Amino acid sequence: MSRDGFDGILSDYRSYLKLERSLSANTVAAYGRDAEFLLRYLKDEGIRNVEDITGKHLTAYVESLTEAGISKRSQARVISSIKSLFLFLEDEGVVKNNPCDMLDPPKIQRHLPSVLSVNEVLAILDSVDLSKPQGHRNRAMLEMLYSCGLRVSELVNLRISDLFFDEGFIRVIGKGDKQRLIPVGEPAVKAVGFWMDQRRLWPVAKGCEDCLFLNNRGGRISRVAVFTMVKEQAELAGIHKEISPHTFRHSFATHMVENGADLRVVQEMLGHESILTTEIYTHIDTRKWQDTILKFHPAG
Repeated sequence: MSRDGFDGILSDYRSYLKLERSLSANTVAAYGRDAEFLLRYLKDEGIRNVEDITGKHLTAYVESLTEAGISKRSQARVISSIKSLFLFLEDEGVVKNNPCDMLDPPKIQRHLPSVLSVNEVLAILDSVDLSKPQGHRNRAMLEMLYSCGLRVSELVNLRISDLFFDEGFIRVIGKGDKQRLIPVGEPAVKAVGFWMDQRRLWPVAKGCEDCLFLNNRGGRISRVAVFTMVKEQAELAGIHKEISPHTFRHSFATHMVENGADLRVVQEMLGHESILTTEIYTHIDTRKWQDTILKFHPAG
């Protein structure tokens, strides 16, 4: 790696993220892209040597993101990427003084995600036309999203060999290629069973023999197809909220917390690294009873 210019920094940084930090391909791509945009900005500002980068340069770059209309949440991710880059450069001995010390992420108001009620979830499940060729597949995907609180990426990557229904759980590969075991409910097991009977009649593309959910051509179903299906079924069910596959994950977690599940258990099932991420669902539960009190309080 050059100690002065930017040559080689990006490729070395991406290798470090992938090999040493074992981050997922999506995270490596996002961090690498953020670093690339930063270095391109610095070049345009006349900066050619890594040692010449100061905190003022980085602050000016973040301010340029604000002027461009980049959201605070996206800015926070960019700042995380920048800090990761300079920690790498510091460890490699390329920079002696880390210019990120005074770089703070913007304060982000905690976002409470939209959730479905149990009746709304059931309405969406019942809206699936099981007489259509893809009906049992779509019903099984919705059941798995809600029963197991899966991310859409986890759903589309599920393999038949990940199903351990006799033991009552499935194996999921989540963020950072970390595996976890998740209990699965009887409705989801039955729905997947019906789909497996239907799947035997479907074409199966080469390399997809173990893929659980297939598209019409026999390949692994895409994230976009799942997003489209969820929105169509919500519309058919008369649900007018802005929802996505992730809404089923939020709803699953919220209903677990409302029913008294231990937060650590919910954390494990969702695959959250930090309990702080899972705590948002206690705020959703709090919001629910606050609304109830305000609605029925005699002084309301």
